[in-house]
Amino acid sequence: MAGGPARIKTGCAIAGAGPAGLMLGFLLARAGIDVVVAERHGDFLRDFRGDTVHPSTLEVMHELGLLDGLLALPHTEAPTLHAMMGGANVTIADFSRLPTRCRFIAFMPQWEFLNYIAAQAAAFPNFRLLMNTEVEALCEAGGTVTGVCARTSEGTVEISAPLVIGADGRNSRIRERAGLEVESFGSPSDVLWIRLSRQPGDPVETMGHAGPRQGFVMIDRGDYWQCGYVVRKGSFADVRARGLDAFRQEVASVSPLPADRLDEITSWDDVHLLSVRIDRLKRWWRPGLICIGDAAHAMSPIGGVGVNLAIQDAVAAANILTRPLREATLTNDDLAAVEARRRFPTRATQTLQLMMRRDKRRREGDDSRRSRPPPAFMRGIARWPVLAHLAGRLIGLGFRPEHVRASRYTA
Repeated sequence: MAGGPARIKTGCAIAGAGPAGLMLGFLLARAGIDVVVAERHGDFLRDFRGDTVHPSTLEVMHELGLLDGLLALPHTEAPTLHAMMGGANVTIADFSRLPTRCRFIAFMPQWEFLNYIAAQAAAFPNFRLLMNTEVEALCEAGGTVTGVCARTSEGTVEISAPLVIGADGRNSRIRERAGLEVESFGSPSDVLWIRLSRQPGDPVETMGHAGPRQGFVMIDRGDYWQCGYVVRKGSFADVRARGLDAFRQEVASVSPLPADRLDEITSWDDVHLLSVRIDRLKRWWRPGLICIGDAAHAMSPIGGVGVNLAIQDAVAAANILTRPLREATLTNDDLAAVEARRRFPTRATQTLQLMMRRDKRRREGDDSRRSRPPPAFMRGIARWPVLAHLAGRLIGLGFRPEHVRASRYTA
């Protein structure tokens, strides 16, 4: 761009068009605030991303009048979650008693969800989504963040705003550039994602866990299964060294699908590594900036709660920040209030996830292919089925579900 970088002035600059960033951008634009969302990719078409839309998120969509349109998109519904234990099919989470309009998890490719939110937000003239725009640096004045500098295919652009939102995921550049300190809790495992065709006679559950170590997850995609195979942390290189045939045999040993279905894995290009970790920021904000979603707290895939915590963060942030942004009275206390509101559900969820993985962490040195019993919490649910309703509430609603309070702005 001749003459230096382009410049944009807006009411709020959001880095990252994932669930947290797009939902917050939609809510702020709906409330009359100028918003620019910068997304480094050119589209949302990336497979094996979090795609469980929980009852808490579906309730938010209902409150916004967007639920019917969302559920018209391709998806599958799971009113219960199941696991195979000792040869028996056990319900480990039951959503049938939730006080919500939708008592199920909707499994929907994340790109469908994001495209839908982006299309709804685009209806507001004060919403702007910049694709292929990668935030590289923060702009600061007197210790306060005043905007971001981003790279586009046409050159650089400076986006100035009284508030910058870091919603750019677990590898957040925003939180790194802001110097926010991360507290890491590690994880004893990674997940290898694969696709397998869905055939007549396959299990009927929309989502299930299988195997003697609960080391295999299946999500019904309609014409195919999205499958996750749990391996010891950092062991993917060892898995590859044993060869593709050995990998197929290992997966077949814990999969309820016929062994020959694994022949559909024809190369390592069909296997996608998700490096699992659990962490959170010690403080989510600094003057002029706050992080939400995975940028503030990376979650384990247990329960598929990451997307929904991100949406809850966005709703809480909009509820708290709309008025000070609209009235140009934003202070550090407002940013601290967002963190305070979301700190408890984040910590409680991560604590629960760590408890669920504790047995496996203690056995980290064991041969990862040995048969092991399911985690204690799953054995407890199998013994007392009423606990499946409690698990359904914790997974489906979380520890502090948020509700839309920021009203639609009318000039």
